[in-house]
Amino acid sequence: MNPWFETVAEAQRRAKKRLPKSVYGALIAGSERGQTIEDNQLAFTELGFAPHVAGPIGTRDQSTTVLGQQLSMPVMISPTGVQAVHPDGEVAVARAAAARGIAMGLSSFASKPIEEVIAANPATFFQMYWCGSKDEILQRMDRAKTAGAVGLILTLDWSFSHGRDWGSPVIPEKLDLRTMLKFAPQTLARPRWLATYAKAGHIPDLTAPNMALGDGPAPGFFGAYGEWMGTPPPDWADVQWICEQWGGPVMLKGVIRVDDALRAVDAGVAAISVSNHGGNNLDGTPAAIRALPAVADAVGSQIEVVLDGGIRRGSDVVKAVALGARAVMIGRGYLWGLAANGQAGVENVLDILRGGIDSALLGLRKTSVAELDRGDLVVPAGFERALGVPAAPVRAVAAPTSA
Repeated sequence: MNPWFETVAEAQRRAKKRLPKSVYGALIAGSERGQTIEDNQLAFTELGFAPHVAGPIGTRDQSTTVLGQQLSMPVMISPTGVQAVHPDGEVAVARAAAARGIAMGLSSFASKPIEEVIAANPATFFQMYWCGSKDEILQRMDRAKTAGAVGLILTLDWSFSHGRDWGSPVIPEKLDLRTMLKFAPQTLARPRWLATYAKAGHIPDLTAPNMALGDGPAPGFFGAYGEWMGTPPPDWADVQWICEQWGGPVMLKGVIRVDDALRAVDAGVAAISVSNHGGNNLDGTPAAIRALPAVADAVGSQIEVVLDGGIRRGSDVVKAVALGARAVMIGRGYLWGLAANGQAGVENVLDILRGGIDSALLGLRKTSVAELDRGDLVVPAGFERALGVPAAPVRAVAAPTSA
């Protein structure tokens, strides 16, 4: 089989064919019915283009910046936890992102240490949850700062829903002999995936090294997950505290409402990601692309706005930028590429997106992503979801004067 693929859908097909059922199930999972994960993708199909037939057709510039980092195209790697789809995990993704000139987002729950990932891609943002005590949060921030992270991504768009109508993926807490025997039928049915780990000389790593404190051992993924679940959610004062303690650019990931976006500005964040955690948060939340225009209108002149959720094509990236996003973050797409062909597979996915962006710019007769605006799109009536828009202040009415 030719290792190269031409669409993200083909990367997904190959990932499904290569990965054990439980591992693949974790990649496609969404909460409850899956209404939000479905809408994340379908919403893009409701948006059309309004192309020109003549105009500039020279070199098209896809470059932009996010939080001071130069990107060769308006795409970033969204942080995702424990990338056990390939032995090289987050390091392979970071190398691919560096090779294609984009920034990396590294999860707190990643399987590779932040130091190794930043060595592979210096343009790495460290993602954190509000997890543990403030002292523990500070220790993790200090480690990220010492390692050279260029910014912080504070993820708040994740609830505790475990129910999925089609069945939650079965993920073991640790890979001991008993667990390996239990999952043997799945893994033996995917000999190429098993051979990749055999060649690497180790089994999938289900620890979270970036959650370790001091010289202590790295907790298991579910141990770290349990600590996060047991930590009371933050308030806006806590968000401000994070920004003050970090002392550099902070992106707040998970904003879907205008009022939250305004509060984020007040709290001191430098960017927000309009996101519903890829459909793994509260099911029934609208697609991120539907909420983007209202949020971008409200705060886009004050802070940077990016979007994640449902990106499968370069044309999706163009639609998001035209509606007010500076860039997008991708998750499942690069994981499918990683599963299909390691670092080269991730580069393949990024090249597909770049080609799609270029084709859309050509059709729209734009020479730069900076020229995109809503006039380039066909936006159907009722498409947008303006959530949490503050009521207009009541204007004082002058009392009538007597004749």
